[in-house]
Amino acid sequence: MGTTSFIDPTADPRDASQLPPPVLVTDDGGLAELCAKLRATDEFGIDTEADSFFSYKEKVCLIQVTVDSTDYLVDPFADLDLTPLGEVFADPGIIKILHDGEFDLTILNREYDFTFEGLFDTRIAAAALGMQAPGLASVLNHYFGLEVDKSEQRSDWSRRPLSPKQVTYARLDTRYLQALKERMEADLEEAGRAMVVEGECDRLEQLRVEPRAFDPESFIRIKGARRLDKSEQSVLRELFVLRDGLAEKRDVPPFKILGNNVLLTLAKRQPTKLEGLEGLKGFPRGRMGSLGRGVLGAVERGRAAGPYRAPKNSGKPETPRLEDEEFELHERFREWRRGAAESEGMDASLVLNRHAMLRLALARPHSAEEVLGAEGIQPWQAERYGAAWIAVVERFEADLEAGKVEFDRRRRRR
Repeated sequence: MGTTSFIDPTADPRDASQLPPPVLVTDDGGLAELCAKLRATDEFGIDTEADSFFSYKEKVCLIQVTVDSTDYLVDPFADLDLTPLGEVFADPGIIKILHDGEFDLTILNREYDFTFEGLFDTRIAAAALGMQAPGLASVLNHYFGLEVDKSEQRSDWSRRPLSPKQVTYARLDTRYLQALKERMEADLEEAGRAMVVEGECDRLEQLRVEPRAFDPESFIRIKGARRLDKSEQSVLRELFVLRDGLAEKRDVPPFKILGNNVLLTLAKRQPTKLEGLEGLKGFPRGRMGSLGRGVLGAVERGRAAGPYRAPKNSGKPETPRLEDEEFELHERFREWRRGAAESEGMDASLVLNRHAMLRLALARPHSAEEVLGAEGIQPWQAERYGAAWIAVVERFEADLEAGKVEFDRRRRRR
């Protein structure tokens, strides 16, 4: 079965009455029919909707699939065994088309242990083609002149029944992906960048998610937390723990209890009385009593704990620590990447993502083999940029030997 373009230029995509009705999949019989159709095709579009803005632990609320000209909405809340769908997702002979699919793949892997092979991500393709606005609405408008309403993006997808607007929104997230892939593949081929998308999609196929557990030490990832002094960090940690406990109890996202900016302000002010919370921007007025007393208790515990000290072996670090020389080389790679991205007219993360850039700074490659051996480097990147990366390393080491490198420790505290 070949690829089918199915955009109807006379249909208004915001008006569901002008589109064939979607197929709602709510029982195993309907799922079996869908999977049989998917196994008989070359490719299909997929997306998910979750309740990230409404629940403590987000869950998959809807799985959208479009194959040829039919849109399917699979309801995970129905009494369904989704195993057959997972088997289709893992089939490398069938292309799964997503837009900005990393979240979808992550949540499906975490919740159902699904794995994926044969991916094409249209957002990655848009970034590889140098599009400044790679969101789905912008990309659809660019290629097809479609104006898509995204107002339901943050609606409550756990609610049943779904509203007509939600159904329309959900189906449109996958309806045009097959046609979009067809157009983008031609552009990628012309631009010589098909391998960029292939490499990034290979990376997405390797995504595996560990069961999520609350880590109290992850408070330090809050933007601005590292600029606090150690005593303030201890208070922030206790507030962070309090917020998570309340969020889990109420089954809401932590930000709906208190925003990060409020936590930072509280960690700096360290109020000791409820009066100190009055007028605090972002603090819910209606919960001054119960929440306020909890906040004061957390502040008191943080103050009593003294300056914050990260526990030893508190978990796998996100990134290896860079020593002075490695950090300066990393900054040179960053400058190189900025120039290369501008020259290529391509997103900098596709030229060299931050994890691979870190590995290069640690590895200091001097040969093509060492470049390719660095973790996270794609073959096309090694071929295209390897000589330039080796030159960055050699210039740095020559400057280092000549005493021309000045270590700016202020940059390391950014």
